[in-house]
Amino acid sequence: MRVGDLEQSNQQGSASGGAADLEARVSGRFPQVFDLSLYLVIGEADVAPGKLEEVVAAAVAGGVSLVQLRDKTASEPRFLELARGLMALLSRHALPLIVNDRIAAAKLLRDEGRGRVGLHVGQADATPLAARALVGPDMILGQSVHTPEQARRAEVSGLVDYLGSGPFRTTQTKPDARAPIGPAGIGAVCRATALPVVAIGGIRLQDVAAALSSGAQGVAVVSALAKASDPRAVAHSLRAAVDAARRCRSD
Repeated sequence: MRVGDLEQSNQQGSASGGAADLEARVSGRFPQVFDLSLYLVIGEADVAPGKLEEVVAAAVAGGVSLVQLRDKTASEPRFLELARGLMALLSRHALPLIVNDRIAAAKLLRDEGRGRVGLHVGQADATPLAARALVGPDMILGQSVHTPEQARRAEVSGLVDYLGSGPFRTTQTKPDARAPIGPAGIGAVCRATALPVVAIGGIRLQDVAAALSSGAQGVAVVSALAKASDPRAVAHSLRAAVDAARRCRSD
């Protein structure tokens, strides 16, 4: 069934009973365990050829707590090959791999039993209802939001585990990125929801304190690590800044 067909089916609600069945399944699901402190979003095009696993391994050694594979151009077989390689690496650190947008790939990887898998969707991708109906109640599900209204809708759905919000500043890694919302925009999103929020979009070391002061639980980065000459050292510095900002916030 296509995602669009599924959403139409679920919108009919009482006629099919699908939405009620999903609600019953989700209401009994266990809380998901993940750490948004330092979230690496990366794809094959973000690094030198053949260096994806090497960069991710170094970043995790430096303190990255969550990794998302985002590759909009890779074929499905190539994407799965990349994901399986990363899952083998991440499973040694008890970290999940978050799959960007590709619901079928996330389901297949989960069913293969190679490690923990999550899914992240954007506002233009499958809705949380459609995504959750396809992947089930127990997969980590994140959603990108840009406004307080979108954050409130995600929380009310009861289907989303965390939110990614931004862009914090202008970014070159996403051609269709929106205008930056900065610390004020991140703060407005954080105040609108009890869901944990990770700030994303052009974040540099000097931005970490402002991002966490706005209410974010952590920062997500792409180029800061993917393009670094020493990803481990840069990850270590970013993670130290996150931890320091958290201590300041709790004082």
